[in-house]
Amino acid sequence: MSIFAYDFMQRAVLGALITGLSAPALGIYLVQRRLALIGDGIGHIALTGVGLGLLTGHAPVLTAIVVAALGAVAVELIRQRGRASGDIALALMFYGGISGGVFLATLSTHTTSANLMTYLFGSPLTTSRADLVVMAVLGGLVLAVTLLLRPWLFAVCHDEEYARVAGLPVRALNLLLAVTTAVTVTVAMRAVGLLLVSALMVVPVAAAQLVTRGFRSTMHLAMVFGLLAAGVGIGISGLYDTAPGATVVLVAIALFALIAFGLVVIRAWRTQWRPRRNGEAAAAEPSDVVLTP
Repeated sequence: MSIFAYDFMQRAVLGALITGLSAPALGIYLVQRRLALIGDGIGHIALTGVGLGLLTGHAPVLTAIVVAALGAVAVELIRQRGRASGDIALALMFYGGISGGVFLATLSTHTTSANLMTYLFGSPLTTSRADLVVMAVLGGLVLAVTLLLRPWLFAVCHDEEYARVAGLPVRALNLLLAVTTAVTVTVAMRAVGLLLVSALMVVPVAAAQLVTRGFRSTMHLAMVFGLLAAGVGIGISGLYDTAPGATVVLVAIALFALIAFGLVVIRAWRTQWRPRRNGEAAAAEPSDVVLTP
């Protein structure tokens, strides 16, 4: 009997596929704004929400959404008003978020280090039906925002001044993008973990950029790569009993490396054979040079 016939494995695959589809759809906007690491910052601050949920006995997913959304909005407002640089705000999210999460989690009498690790590095095999429903709803909201508002979000990410002159609500769109990032982090928390979520946002987009030029085509191909990495990663994890979140990210990185290597080989082949194919003389090698006395 295959391991994928079990309900827990089917839920793990579905949850990972939801994450693999929604994370790159949002990540392309972050890459366009050169904020590829913002997912890490929000992932760290979401840990504070997880710790708060564990301490108070509420659902950690809900508290993580609230805390991550508030943190994302605060960083976006700080960035717009120019009171602190983006790097400083991101550093505050990194250190304050993860420290606060660990501190609050250790205050809870029902929290163990194993429970905390599941949120840091993901635990898709423990996904329940309720978790899957929450992930599907939140993932659908992320896809609705990123796909339906693509022209406006692209304009804001590409050139804020032009978007403002064109009459777009730049501040509202920036805040919406920040909240959507927080939701995406929470969706991916169960599949790949808070510390690895940024990789699934960025790596499929980086791989798609190697072979596409347009924004829409890059977005769609990145979503395909995200689905592929999530499905293959969970499959390998189930067969060889490896860490699911880390396996998904490693598959995504391997896909990027494979595409990059393939492009290098293709360029080298074209450089070597294109002159001869066009009937042109090949470049003279050093051994062909004849020195006259």
